[in-house]
This record gives sequence, C-alpha cells and structure tokens, in this order.
Amino acid sequence: LFRSLDTLAQLCLRTKDIDNEKSAYKDCENATKSIAHLANDPLNHKLICNKSILAALVHGASLAGQTGVVTRDAAILAMERMAMEHANRPMMARFPGMLVTIAQATEREMNEELNGIPASSVTGQPRLAKPLLMSLLVAM
Repeated sequence: LFRSLDTLAQLCLRTKDIDNEKSAYKDCENATKSIAHLANDPLNHKLICNKSILAALVHGASLAGQTGVVTRDAAILAMERMAMEHANRPMMARFPGMLVTIAQATEREMNEELNGIPASSVTGQPRLAKPLLMSLLVAM
C-alpha cells in the first residue's frame, strides 16, 4: 500500500517539472482523485496522512487555471476527509504550504460565492476549504 501511495504522490508532483504537458496534468488529476477515494474510508485516514501524500495534495490544491479545477477540488476533499481524524490535524497544520494553500482555496471559494457561481459547478463538490482551514488552525 505504501508503495502505491508513493506512486500516486509522484504522479501528482510530476507536474512541477513539466510545463503544459496535458498528460502529466491528467495523471495528477487521476492520482489526486484516487487519493480522495482512499480518504473516503475512515480506516485509511491515518495511513494516508504522510509527507509524500501531503506534498502531493498541497501541490494539487495549488494548481492554477482551468486545467487544475478538478485536481484542486479533489485535493481539498482529500485533505478535508483526512482532517476528520483529529490525530492528523497537527501534522497537516504544520506541513509546509498547507495553510497557505487552503487559505487560497478559501479565498477562491469565497469569490465564487460572491459572484453567484454555484459550489464547484465543474465537480459538484461543496465548498470545504473554510471549515478545513478552521479545523487546522484550531489544531495548531
């Protein structure tokens, strides 16, 4: 399982090194969605909360532009699910870039709400960044 998790993380992080290669972004999107699916099961929350997965999710949640919408939403969803496990929150809150990335997602969601854009009209995901940010701030 740990080797599979590392492979998923590497697929997400690959887009750092490759500019404008559609297949790398699609791989990142699929890997992030797989992590999010794993995070749906509470039994996996502690297992998947490790540095490589957190790095992948922070990277995925910070992707810019329309090509990263699905990846960003899946990353926020996975982080929110992982944060349901109270023991994961301190590690997540202290992970480099985590709070900044979630704050940016909160701002993006707030701007969508102010502009009358339905909650993630692309993915159908509810706005999760603000409650996630609050739970991690409390954990610090």
